[in-house]
Amino acid sequence: MSISTILFDLDGTLLEMQTEPFVQQYLKVLGSHVGDAYDTQKMLGLIWDGTKAMIMSKDAEKTNEQVFMEYFAEHGEWNLDELWPIFDAFYRDVFPSLMEHTQPSPWAKQIVEAAKGQGFRIAVATNPVFPRDAIHHRLSWIGLNPADFELVTVYEESHFTKPNTEYFSEICSKLGVEPGDCVMVGNHMQEDMVASKLGMKTFLVTNWLEDRGEPQYAVDQKGSLEELHQAISQRSGVFAK
Repeated sequence: MSISTILFDLDGTLLEMQTEPFVQQYLKVLGSHVGDAYDTQKMLGLIWDGTKAMIMSKDAEKTNEQVFMEYFAEHGEWNLDELWPIFDAFYRDVFPSLMEHTQPSPWAKQIVEAAKGQGFRIAVATNPVFPRDAIHHRLSWIGLNPADFELVTVYEESHFTKPNTEYFSEICSKLGVEPGDCVMVGNHMQEDMVASKLGMKTFLVTNWLEDRGEPQYAVDQKGSLEELHQAISQRSGVFAK
């Protein structure tokens, strides 16, 4: 059975970057934005723990945003009606400055255009632990926007995160496809290649490869962004007709 749909990871895949230093800088800038009116270190710790709560959640009735906000309300000491507009302003106005901590390349747009040219359905399967604005900004850094894709996973709409297989199942449900119709393209062994457990084909991008060691998952094909572009353009390997 040939593949009809390609799911692209964003950070470290389409958007070239080292994830850990980027996240550290993101938290630093967020802390500065929040300012002295709040206990910054306590708040950043709560954001980190709230992110973990999203990753651990298996509640299909709650979006990741709802899980995060409920955790924040339960464990924090701040009025969310006052705090959330500050967060919204950060993601809208300040987050774009973090582009300097990434290394956007022309490959992303070329790969997406090649996939469209070959008739593939495409989606952005980025870990939905960020608000919509933060994810859309990162797409813009590589010259893309949500309209280029059938689906972009964001925390306001997603009910699961990587590395949970339910995350990939939800994408399939929204797109109306089976796992066997899809290739998951990503740079992370544990968070992206786990899609193979559902029966998806996988392509491991090696430019900014991340691998914590365990667990290991099936990799059907791997290569650089240039090799990914070539494979899609030529309909070879996992992308063969």
